[in-house]
Amino acid sequence: MFLAKDGYERNTWHRVAEKGHVEVLHKLWEWAKELLTREELKDMFLAKDDTKRTAWHMAVEKGQIELLNKMWEWAKEVLTQGEFKNMFLANDDFKRNAWRIAADFGQIEVLNKLWEWAKVVLTNEELNNMYLDKDRLERTAWNVAAQKDQIELMRTIMKQGMRKRQRGTNTRGVKNHVRSQREM
Repeated sequence: MFLAKDGYERNTWHRVAEKGHVEVLHKLWEWAKELLTREELKDMFLAKDDTKRTAWHMAVEKGQIELLNKMWEWAKEVLTQGEFKNMFLANDDFKRNAWRIAADFGQIEVLNKLWEWAKVVLTNEELNNMYLDKDRLERTAWNVAAQKDQIELMRTIMKQGMRKRQRGTNTRGVKNHVRSQREM
């Protein structure tokens, strides 16, 4: 029942995350911990729907920050380091990871929270790849924000790129990307 999927390949975790029902998600988590094995709990977290989105992706898209905070804490109980990385780097059918989805939907608070968490679980190279990742139309988050005239989102993306620089990440790719966007 916890892992059963509907016609869109979504389980209950997907549906609750999409709607942002924190209390329902909390109760679902309590019951799941009692009834499911550790592997089944992982499956619940990492299950993908017919567009390769996880419940994490759906909560990001809808800007469900409180729900994401809960999911982050609960994921620490069951996911390995590699599975945590997968939460951040897994792409949907549009080739967007969770950070890109937040950018695409203008979820600035979520974008900042994901960036904070990503710095904990990703290597510098993975962080750089997440930052410069392109969707299936070969657009970066910066491209999409500019196309949508979202100056505050562009500022947030730029600040995160500068924080990468302070962290010691090789930012040549970031610098080249920003330079190429200025030339457009």
